[in-house]
Amino acid sequence: MKSNYGIDRVIEPVGMVPVSAWKIDNSPALRPGEARVRLRRVHIDWDSFRQICSSCAYDDERVRAKILYFVQRRGKLHNPFTNSGGTFSGTIEEVYDGTELPDGIGCGDEVYCQSSLAGIPLKIQRIDEVDYDYGQIVCDGTAIIFPTTNILRTVHDLSMNYTLAALNIGEDLYRISRMIRERRMSRVLIIGRDIHTVMYYAEAIRRTAVEGCGVTVVAHKNKRSGISENEIRSMLIPMVRHLYFLDLSEPHNAFGYLLKKEFKSGFMDAVLVTDNVYGAETLAALSVRSHGLLYFDLMRNNSSNAMLVAEGLGKVVSIASPDNSAENYDRFTLDLLRGMKQRLEKLNAFYRQRNGRTIFRDSDLSDKTLEKAAGLEEYIFESEVSRNLLRNVLNVACFDCNVIIQGETGVGKEKILSLIHQNSERRDGPCVRINCSTIPEGLAESEFFGYEEGAFTGAVSGGKKGFFEIADGGILFLDEIGTLPLSMQSKLLRVLQENQFYRVGGTQQQDVDVRLICASNIALKDLVDEGEFREDLYYRLNICTIEVPPLRERRSDIAVLASHFVEEWNQRYRISKHLTSDAFASLVSYPWPGNVRELENVMHRLVINTRGAFISGGDVDEMLNAEEYREVVTKLRQEQLEETSDSVNYYEIMDAQEKRLIEYALTKGGTTRRAAEIIGLSHSTFARKKQKHGL
Repeated sequence: MKSNYGIDRVIEPVGMVPVSAWKIDNSPALRPGEARVRLRRVHIDWDSFRQICSSCAYDDERVRAKILYFVQRRGKLHNPFTNSGGTFSGTIEEVYDGTELPDGIGCGDEVYCQSSLAGIPLKIQRIDEVDYDYGQIVCDGTAIIFPTTNILRTVHDLSMNYTLAALNIGEDLYRISRMIRERRMSRVLIIGRDIHTVMYYAEAIRRTAVEGCGVTVVAHKNKRSGISENEIRSMLIPMVRHLYFLDLSEPHNAFGYLLKKEFKSGFMDAVLVTDNVYGAETLAALSVRSHGLLYFDLMRNNSSNAMLVAEGLGKVVSIASPDNSAENYDRFTLDLLRGMKQRLEKLNAFYRQRNGRTIFRDSDLSDKTLEKAAGLEEYIFESEVSRNLLRNVLNVACFDCNVIIQGETGVGKEKILSLIHQNSERRDGPCVRINCSTIPEGLAESEFFGYEEGAFTGAVSGGKKGFFEIADGGILFLDEIGTLPLSMQSKLLRVLQENQFYRVGGTQQQDVDVRLICASNIALKDLVDEGEFREDLYYRLNICTIEVPPLRERRSDIAVLASHFVEEWNQRYRISKHLTSDAFASLVSYPWPGNVRELENVMHRLVINTRGAFISGGDVDEMLNAEEYREVVTKLRQEQLEETSDSVNYYEIMDAQEKRLIEYALTKGGTTRRAAEIIGLSHSTFARKKQKHGL
């Protein structure tokens, strides 16, 4: 009976364990080896809670509905975007006859569950309160636990909210403090996400580290919602030596500041990263000394990026993250909380004064302009990079000026156009979209300015309006404007200067009121420097430039976009397919040279070409690898043909292809064994070829 861990509760896919299954049975009726808990409070893993709140713009009703949706859909609280769950507290309601729970716990006992909700059958009837400070919900419902579930009797001398939050990271508190003590480290930096988490880590380090150990904290200056720096200092300064508020999205600048203020006597022995903001991992790698320690308490906070940054700096560092190997951490955590109870109760009072709405997050999502923006729900995003971009777009939309939208092919420039149009004063006017690269040079003038009847052979009776007249009172969007011939650029400049033009073959002046927005996947300034774009037109257009970052620079968007595209194709084809957790991981790790357009295309093909209800990481890897393989081979062929003249040396071409493919496989796989698998060679054969080409 002890071996029961819920395998019989798995619904789909059959054969998976509960934590990795897509859906499990959450019915409250007990089976052998089970017990039912009446829920009181659920703590949601921070990255999951933030993703839920961000996707719902912190609207309370939508947040509750999203949490209930996850539980109803999966039978557990397991966020597919972050692959994380949470923990809970409640009262043992019923135990199946013969089931033995740990430590003699039985009916009527109040417990904390420390096993992840990703594997616990959960049913929530209602949510009474969302605690945005701690990332928790007060709710009514049931959970099914097993003899293998890690539970602990509730302690009544500590408040449930901060206790549950601390137990959720208890192993990390125990492990990092032990590592710092064993290595006798004296300078520690915490890159923190919220007040109570920083307090837990600071106190754990203070209690166990060598005498004289000092803790410095860096908080992201753009993540506070209604909390002043002085208020945060009043909570943390007694526990930490120094506190800085820096922009983590610009890690090099943040490091430069710390270099002057903090690192005069040397870099940090250990840096603890508790924040998922992109850039935090770079600051951590910059700040730690060579042979120091980097510790990441979240699985998604880019520890691999930190490793690459450290390698680029020539630093040898130890990088650690949760390994779930700590024992007796619950006793350590509870003792820790009792030692800082007075401070925690003061923090609770502070949170209550702010009506439970204080939260650290990627950016100030209380910004009503962003929440209420027209068309925003059509722009699927999650990352801080996208959120900052959208805030800039909505600001620009308010000003009736010309705009340049720049970005690689497929990044979604037309989505940005739609947001500007829908949130501008011209929202009721037309938005005319033109791809300049498709207009023949000889027809460009008549297409833009129209023509009068009889202006040339083939002119239609009554003449024709051009793009400017059609867009009068609205927006004219010129995609790939850099492809316009110089002669047409000159005429375009004149219209922008005077808001007037003549139709081809016409003598009557036409007045127009048009806002011009143009887009290019090549920087227009570069085209100006190359003499392919008029400098005076560039400066007339360049009142405001919006740079749309490629998908690889906003990886947090990949999972939500992929899920959105799958749902779209599900509805179109009347099917039901889902992405597994390892599928999300494979998608996020891919560089996406074709950006959002490529992602949409790949998801469409995956939906069509995979069998069964689930799209796995293997399915994703197979398709992406095949695509990369074709690109590599095509490029090789082109290069070889370009380099040869009348004769072709077969062996040279084949050697070059082989070397290129080996390089590609090593880059993609990381290890020799994985690289061999990618291109279908045995490990020994691959190793010989690798040595042959000196790779």
